[in-house]
Amino acid sequence: MTERTVRIEVLRYRPETDERPEWQGYDVPCREDWVVLDALNYIKDHLDGTLSYRWSCHMAVCGSCGLMVEGEPKLGCKTFLRDYGERVRVEPLENLAIERDLIVDMSDFGDKLAAVQPYLMPRGTPPDGETYRQTPAQLDRFRQYSMCINCLLCYAACPQVGLNPGYIGPAALALAHRYDLDSRDAGHDRRAEVTASEQGVWECTFVGECSEVCPKSVDPAGAIQQMKLACSLDYVLHPLRKGEAS
Repeated sequence: MTERTVRIEVLRYRPETDERPEWQGYDVPCREDWVVLDALNYIKDHLDGTLSYRWSCHMAVCGSCGLMVEGEPKLGCKTFLRDYGERVRVEPLENLAIERDLIVDMSDFGDKLAAVQPYLMPRGTPPDGETYRQTPAQLDRFRQYSMCINCLLCYAACPQVGLNPGYIGPAALALAHRYDLDSRDAGHDRRAEVTASEQGVWECTFVGECSEVCPKSVDPAGAIQQMKLACSLDYVLHPLRKGEAS
């Protein structure tokens, strides 16, 4: 295959020596079919073994290689160098603290994800020998929102995440919505203590960039708007339900 030389400029940060991140350039001989991750691996293997970044599957499944490429949140394993010019700038995801080079701290996201309780809370025990079954239509209600790979591209794209560090954020809210829509689940009210709070869905201003950058077409922006509607209906109907119960 033919090769061309591309200047890969990486935002480097080594906390033990650097006061602030700085750009460092590498000339990489790239093949036509190379993605950004291939170039980073070449740098690591042949030019600078100190470069730090995350990757695993190289198949857009694990979500590890989220990066800013020319200012846009991308997966390194899906972003072809042929779509760019002779210089490509790569930096860590925005709105997240840098740990080292292209590696960001994901612990805050982990806390927010745990807070929305993204797991099935069964609505009861089925009769002996039986299981809860779902129709294809019931599965289709939430399947799209279960495709998230936690790459955090949506957090890098979301202006509200940048402005409000307490905001739960698109990926966590979309996953909460996935379980709220599951016909087997009874955890909506427990999740709503977080998702409907001041740091939940109402912080979203529906810019929609989170859905634009999602590599799995999860559409977190759409999920959040659906959750806003559900929260509004809960607010209106809750007193009526309470009256019926009494």
